[in-house]
Amino acid sequence: MVCFPSVNGSNYMELLAIVREALSDCPSFYVLGSSFAGPLALMLAEAETEKVKGVILATTFVSPPRKLYERLRFTAVTPGIWMWRACRRIPLWLQQSRTDQLRLDKSETWRRVSSRVVAARIRTLLQVNARELLRDCPHPILCIAGSEDAVVPRHNVEEILSVRPSVQIRMIEGHHFALYTNPTASGAAIAEFIRMKEQIE
Repeated sequence: MVCFPSVNGSNYMELLAIVREALSDCPSFYVLGSSFAGPLALMLAEAETEKVKGVILATTFVSPPRKLYERLRFTAVTPGIWMWRACRRIPLWLQQSRTDQLRLDKSETWRRVSSRVVAARIRTLLQVNARELLRDCPHPILCIAGSEDAVVPRHNVEEILSVRPSVQIRMIEGHHFALYTNPTASGAAIAEFIRMKEQIE
């Protein structure tokens, strides 16, 4: 797993360089990009064609995931994101116990990544267009989507299919963090995808 820096690395080109450096000693690999990292996974597949064996896109998009986000572009600044994150914490605090693992892990993520970095990454994703990368990717692609994902709604899966009908789609139960909250289903989908690819080879 390659972790993004918590204080910089807000645009895809910066992050692509970081990921390529981290994987420079790996002779081959499957790449998984979740949410913001979906387009980055496709960029890596283009940049490291000889190393990448397959691409897994999870709860992600190839163009801005909701029109609403584009209309609210002006709020993607540090104070606006700080307020948004604060509001997101309230339901978590009220609905989950202090020992709930999801609550603990989200709190740790919020602690590590500043609102400034989140705002910069949101501005980046609002400009992304990875449709051509998806269409021209020379590797098999699996798309995992959460059945109740409100952050990246289902029309993003439909867009991915419209650009590349050969993409394998696996809907699993869960919201935007379905990869985390439903690891059994997501792990099974990934294992099946890799197993089928290896059998073909």
